[in-house]
Amino acid sequence: MKVAFATLGCRVNQYESEAMTEKFIKNGYEVVSFNDVADVYVINTCTVTNMSDKKSRQMISRARRLNKDAIIAAVGCYSQIAPDKVSKVADIDVVLGTRNKGEIVYWVNRAREEKKQIVVVNDVLKNKVFEDLKIKEYQDKTRAFLKIQDGCNNFCSYCLIPFARGAVCSKKPEKVVNEVTELAKHGFKEIILSGIDISSYGADLDGDINLLNILHEIDEIEGIERVRIGSIGPEFFTENIIKQMSKLKKLCPHFHLSLQSGCDETLKRMNRKYTAAKYKNIVDELRKNIHDLSITTDIIVGFPGETEEEFNKTYDFLENIKLAKMHIFKYSPRTGTKASAMKNQVDGNIKEERSKKLINLNKDNEREFMQKFIGIKTNVLYEHKISEREEYYEGYTPNYIKVISKFKEDLKGKILDVTLKNIEDELIIGEIL
Repeated sequence: MKVAFATLGCRVNQYESEAMTEKFIKNGYEVVSFNDVADVYVINTCTVTNMSDKKSRQMISRARRLNKDAIIAAVGCYSQIAPDKVSKVADIDVVLGTRNKGEIVYWVNRAREEKKQIVVVNDVLKNKVFEDLKIKEYQDKTRAFLKIQDGCNNFCSYCLIPFARGAVCSKKPEKVVNEVTELAKHGFKEIILSGIDISSYGADLDGDINLLNILHEIDEIEGIERVRIGSIGPEFFTENIIKQMSKLKKLCPHFHLSLQSGCDETLKRMNRKYTAAKYKNIVDELRKNIHDLSITTDIIVGFPGETEEEFNKTYDFLENIKLAKMHIFKYSPRTGTKASAMKNQVDGNIKEERSKKLINLNKDNEREFMQKFIGIKTNVLYEHKISEREEYYEGYTPNYIKVISKFKEDLKGKILDVTLKNIEDELIIGEIL
C-alpha cells in the first residue's frame, strides 16, 4: 500500500505530518510523492486564512483526481473548524481534527474496511492533554522539528487557532530531553522547537517549568549543535530572560518575533498584548545582547478599521526598526472571530496597495541586512542539492541567512565554515573554507 502526504501551514503541521508518516511506515506502507498514484492521501490542513481553507480543499480534490479509488483523509485545523464543509469535498473518506492525528492509520484502515465516511472531531476547548506524537525515524537527516507545545489562550480578535487547537498544553520536559537525545544519536545537528504558542510552554505543567528551562537542558545535550525556536510572542522576553538566552551556547541568533502591526490602535483592536514601543524595546535589548541577531516577523495589512494614518504608522515603524525579513499578509476575515464582525472592513484594493508597499520595503530591509554579512566568516548547515544549479548546495547560517555553495561532494547534513561572498537572487553565495 502506498501513502502520500500534503502538508499546509506551520511547522507544527510539518512535525505532525512527519509523525503520521512514521506511523504509516510502521504499518507497512510505502511513502510516495503527492503527485504519484497512491492508495491513501493524507492532507494536513491549515485554516489561518481563507486562502488556506481553499488550498486545503484543492489538495483534497486533486488527490481524488489522482486516484478515484484512494482513501482520502483530511486532518488538522481546517477539519477541526469546519468538519461539515470538509466532509462534503470530493467524496472524502476520513475527517480528523487536530487532536486525533495519532490514530490516523486506524481510521484510514477502518474507512477502507467499512466502506463509509468517518468523521472524528472532538471539542478541543475541553481537551488540555498534550497529544504526544513522538518521532523516532525522520525522513530528513539535516534538522528536526520537535513539537513541544500545542494550543493557545490568547484569542487574538482575527484568529481561529484557539478554536482549532484548544487550550495550552505542553510536552513534559523529560520527554523533550529524551527525544532530543534520541535525535542527536540519529545524527541530527539542529533541532527546531515548535508550538502553536511556544512562549507559553510549561504554563499548564506543575512546577516552575518554562521555555528557558528546557533551552538550558537541551544546551547540554551532546551531539546537538544548533537549537532554534519557532514563532514567539514578544511578551515572553524580559531583560533577565534575554541575558540568560545570550549565554546559551547552541541557541541560534534568530527569532521570528510576532508583530502583526506597528500601530498601537490597530494592535489594541487585534487584542495583542503589547505596544509598538514595547516591541521596539525588546528588539533593541535582543540586539544589544545577542551577536549577529536576525529578527523576522509577520505583518497583517488591512485589518478592520486600519486607516491610512494607522497604516503609515506601521510603515514608518518597520522602516525604522529594519527587521531581517517580514512576511506580509492581507487581512482575511474568519467567520467566528470578533474581527470578522467589526465595522470599517478595508477594501480589497487598499489591502493590495498596502501589501505591495510593505513587500517593497521588506526587499530593501532584507538586502540591507544581508549586506552586513558580506565578507564575514560563519558556518552553514547544508540541507540539499539545488536541482537547477549543478554541484550547488543550499543551507542556512545560524542567523537564518540562506546560502548556496558550490562543492562536488555531498554536503547534506554537514556544518561547514564559509566566507559569505556576494548576494545573488535574495540569497548569499558562500565559499567553503
